[in-house]
Parts: sequence; C-alpha cells; structure tokens
Amino acid sequence: MQSDGVFPADVPSPGSARHRARAWHGAALTAMILASTPLAVASEGPPSRPGIDAPELARLGPYSVGVRTVELVARDAPDVLSYDPRSRHMPAADRRLTIDLWYPAEGVKGPGETYAGALDGEAAGQLEHFVVPGIAVRNARAQGGRHPLVLVSHGLSNVTAALTWLTENLASKGYVVAAIRHEDPPYRSAAGKLPALVLRRPLDIVFAAGRLRAVLGSEGLIDPAALALIGYSVGGCGVLTAAGATLDPSSPLAQLPEGSMLEPYARGGAKRAAVLLDVKAVVALAPAGGGETQAWGEQGLADIHTPLLLIAGDHDTTVDYASNARAFFREAAGASRYLLTYRMAGHAIGLNPAPESMRHRLWDLDWFEDPVWRKDRIIGVNLHFITAFLDRYLRGDESRAAYLDVAVSESSDGQWPAQQPADYQAYSTQTGGVTVWKGFQLHHAAGLELLHLPAGGKSASVAH
Repeated sequence: MQSDGVFPADVPSPGSARHRARAWHGAALTAMILASTPLAVASEGPPSRPGIDAPELARLGPYSVGVRTVELVARDAPDVLSYDPRSRHMPAADRRLTIDLWYPAEGVKGPGETYAGALDGEAAGQLEHFVVPGIAVRNARAQGGRHPLVLVSHGLSNVTAALTWLTENLASKGYVVAAIRHEDPPYRSAAGKLPALVLRRPLDIVFAAGRLRAVLGSEGLIDPAALALIGYSVGGCGVLTAAGATLDPSSPLAQLPEGSMLEPYARGGAKRAAVLLDVKAVVALAPAGGGETQAWGEQGLADIHTPLLLIAGDHDTTVDYASNARAFFREAAGASRYLLTYRMAGHAIGLNPAPESMRHRLWDLDWFEDPVWRKDRIIGVNLHFITAFLDRYLRGDESRAAYLDVAVSESSDGQWPAQQPADYQAYSTQTGGVTVWKGFQLHHAAGLELLHLPAGGKSASVAH
C-alpha cells in the first residue's frame, strides 16, 4: 500500500503486513466473547474511566452502565463477498449481525463485565487473545427515558471489546451505544474484496440503525430521531457513506474488477437509499476512504449535511492524514465540521490501551498503542471532544459550544495569565484572558490542533 492509500493492492508481504493491518485494524477474528464470567483480569482498570489529567468532559457520567448482546438478521441481504463481476450478479443471503449494546442502567451493584477478544498475531494463522475489564453490568435493568442512540462501527476485523473506552463512557452519560460486530474477513485475505468491504459497512450500519430504532424505540429506551454515528478507520469510511457521502461510480475503487457492485449504490444509482441514513451527528476517527482509492471522488463528501467531527493523527502512515482526514475536512463543504489533530500521532487512536497480554510483543502492542502519545491521554482527549460534540448536536445543548469553539486553533498557543490564578487541577473556563482550551488543565493542553468550518465554509489554511 502506498503511503497515501487506504486499501492494500495485493496480498500483503511479511514486510508490509503490519502497515496494512493497522490501516484497517484488521484481525482474523474466530472468537470474541462478551462474557459474564471473567477469563482473566487485566492489571489495568476499565479504559472508560479517564485519568486525572483528562479534560473536563471525559469523566464518567452520572449513570450506572448495563450491557447486553442482541442478534439481528437481515433477510435476503446483498451477499457482497459472493458478487460475480462477470455477470454482475449480486446473490442474496441472510446477513446475521451481533450488536453489543451499552445503556444507562438503574443503580446496580456487582462485578463489572470482563470483555474478551482476539486479534491476529504476528505469525499467519496465530490469534492473540486478550481481556479488558469494564464497569458495565450484564443485563442490568435499563434506566427509563428516551435516550439518544449512538451507532459504532469498528475497524476492519476489529472487535467491539477493543472500544469499551468509548462505549461504556458514553452510556454513563445517558447515551445508548450500539457497536456492530461486522465480522469482516481477516486483513490477509482482503485483497480483491475491497469494493465489497467498502459497501458492506454502510449496508450493515443502515440495517442495524433501522432495526434498533424500531426495537429500542418500542421499548421506550431511545428516541429514534436522535441518532449519531461513530466509526474508526474503515468504520469511519462506513459512517461517512451512511451519513451522505456519495460513492463515486468512476473512482479508482469502482474500476477494480469487483467495483461494478458499487454502481447501484453510488451517486445516481437506483439503490442509493440503501446506504443512506438520516442522522444528527457523525464522528470519524482516523477515517479511511481517501488516498489512492478516492471512494467518493472529489465531490461526494460535499453531500454530507450533518455536523461532522474528524479526529486523526498527522503522522498516520497507514491511513495517510493529508489525503484522508485533512482532505475530508476540506471537501465536506456541506457540513459544519471540526478537525481535531494529534501532532505526531499515528493511526492507533481509536482502540483501548493495550491489555496486559498484548504488551509482550511489539506487533501485538502496535494494535493498540501510539509510539508517541500515551493511550490514556488520547482516550481522555477523545472523550472530552466527542462528549461535547454529541451533547451539542445530538442533544441540542448549546452550552457545549464553548468546548468546541476554542480561542486558539493550536492548543499549545493557549495562555493562562498570572493574574488569573487557579487551583492546580482547575479546568480552563476560557474567560478573563485565559485562552487555554475550555475544559483543559494548566500545562496539559499541548500538541493538538482544532479547526472548524461552517457549512459552506472554505479556507486556504486547510488546503493541504
């Protein structure tokens, strides 16, 4: 894969497999259990509980958290992995999706859930198993109320157990969070299936959203009209498409041997509605879809009209920052959008900290950890901004605007004048001459950039 690409062009060689694996956060998943009985307990605490230096809005919310797992079946769904490019025939088959559901729960006591998952090891065919401690209680009684729904799409062949930093934390704040187990093929067999992988994500997202809106809405657990999408890596590609970015029927992706399957779902296609959702907010972390693939072409992202938060590292060598997140920020001109950039960070900004069992080989560690940034620090910053963004655009809480509309775009440029003394752990209010980003602590706002453009807004400063 070229440095500005997204998808592997051929079967990865041993020397390039790591980069492709991290670009997709791919893994051959043969077992992933959200078990109520712990297999082993990692030495770290739950990733959803931020550290002392996390910005203000990262902290857990007021609710206890429950977790349950549901099965959905899409009858006669497009079987994208069996598409025949010669006849252009798309067979149909039942598509079974497992959804892990986190939700605000009534006050509960008991041991938190221990999540278990497995990712590809360095040797072909080798699986590395891990466990993650959590705060959620399985099958706890749900807290009454019609809560907003947040649908989460993981990276290629990832597992939902690796995203509990996000899912549990948001549930504690009154969101119902549904993470799809997409069960993608492993990254080593991804060659030749790229159009199928790009198409299946929004198909899964749209189907799951429709069923969950109906079922959870009838239970009185959610407000079906309040829906947001969050995606990581190829999941980011999926949520952008589902939120309105139109696939380009003439893109390099569509010109691949199986690319003709995209045509009915692309711009002007008869089945365009099958990959489109009405949503209130979209978050994409280290999103794929640009680079040499250009899934949406030069115009497709302009069809998004939903508020958008992009989060990426500017040293992402697997999903190139300039031709993906940075370009998406420039091209999504129909949306009010934000771009949060971690200076010197790479692709691994979307998963939990590395569990203990994944800290003994560099390959395993690199699924989870950034070479420069502490993962718990990344999680705290992510949670702060995702919370502010969802509260503002999904709940309509305009008091959160001050956390997003920062005084200076470079966090390191923020000032805290001496005549404005504060307790050492105080959070910036971004008033009285203090320009440190609101909600950040003194000396703990560095290495970040936050840009904003309104719908229709363009700026030469984001041209590269």
